[in-house]
Amino acid sequence: MPEFLAAHALLPEGWRRDVRVTCDEAGLITSVTPESPAGEARRLRGSVIPGVPNLHSHAFQRAMAGGAERRSPAGQDSFWTWRETMYRFALTISPEDAEAIGALLYAECLARGFTQVAEFHYLHHAPDGSPYADRSEMAQRLFAAGEATGMGVTLLPSLYRHGGIFGAPPHAGQRRFLNDLDGFFEILEAVKATARRQRNAAWGVAPHSLRAVTPEMLRAMAALDAPIHIHAAEQEREVGECLAATGLRPVEWLLRNCPLDRRWVLIHATHMNEAETRELAATGAVAGLCPSTEASLGDGIFPLLPYLGQGGVLGIGTDSHVGIDPAAELRQLETSQRLALELRSVATDEARPHPGRGLLERALAGGAQACGVKLGAIAVGLRCDLVELDDEHPTLVGREGDALLDAWIFGPADRMVRSVAVGGRVVVEGGRHIREGTIRENFAATMRSLGA
Repeated sequence: MPEFLAAHALLPEGWRRDVRVTCDEAGLITSVTPESPAGEARRLRGSVIPGVPNLHSHAFQRAMAGGAERRSPAGQDSFWTWRETMYRFALTISPEDAEAIGALLYAECLARGFTQVAEFHYLHHAPDGSPYADRSEMAQRLFAAGEATGMGVTLLPSLYRHGGIFGAPPHAGQRRFLNDLDGFFEILEAVKATARRQRNAAWGVAPHSLRAVTPEMLRAMAALDAPIHIHAAEQEREVGECLAATGLRPVEWLLRNCPLDRRWVLIHATHMNEAETRELAATGAVAGLCPSTEASLGDGIFPLLPYLGQGGVLGIGTDSHVGIDPAAELRQLETSQRLALELRSVATDEARPHPGRGLLERALAGGAQACGVKLGAIAVGLRCDLVELDDEHPTLVGREGDALLDAWIFGPADRMVRSVAVGGRVVVEGGRHIREGTIRENFAATMRSLGA
């Protein structure tokens, strides 16, 4: 059985020293014993935290990250002009490209402390919109990227049928995304079969947004016992369109018309009023926040303090992958609040005076819930996902415990992770993914073929 001995480890009850962690061949933790002798265990001399779930990813967008920044001829650039660029780029991606891009993204995320990714997958079909012989071909390529890198993947096939609320015709650039319910469920059955076979894999569903599905389609999704992710209230224009079409705001419509509960993950949920914020928090659903992407796209700032004040659940994702680091996402979340409120140490209280630990623990719990996987803590029965922070990194040296987490999240520099294990298997050594060279070569070839 794999065994690790962490010099310092963050357990559910707090920081402990010399923590022996053992797991079984399935990768689940069987014992956690503080103040243990080293014995034959693998020594982790840095501070060890649980692997962090990444609850929102569109993997193919990693290949366009940083490449959609130029001002358009008309100016007044926004999410909506960025979306046109994304549509054009999406039409160029082959199944082989998708696998190479996904592998690079997952290796990068692992090397920074993410160990499970919820893949909100809508790039289903061939560039002309016709299904592949295996309708799940593109989804299977993302599973393959997870298998090659060791990343846990929660595959969320996205149901996407329309171009506006409710039932407007789709945009030509959306043709690779589109399915009816029968085609969608064919993809879902294949995804479920692969998730049963593959280590650290899981599944859920993703009705894309109120723009893309009908109420009848949402009811079909709501009948499933699985994570259900949906984009909601990302942009003010979206709120206005929903009000015009239904008389309700997007989150308000979902609260009134869907049985929102712990299965649901509302991605972004940026533009909520006080009532929506309060009511969403009460459902136990997860607010899926993607701070670096939300900043990149000019989405707005999530109402963090009111939401936390109501006991709301949240997690973090990297979405378009302009950022790929959990520490950076948590920093962006906190510092956006500081800019808006002109305060410091916003996500804190008397019980949790360090913002780093408070943010991390919320992201762990909410992310595990959103991914539908037993992880998010170093505890018996959960998956053995361990992230060893580099105690010799200049930003972390001499720091311990909650002060070290603050430095990891708010201090300078990248590559502060020394090693990572997923399900007891080490996939990052010395700060680098064990297959980084080959993965980067494949990605570079893909980028050259795309003309990037």
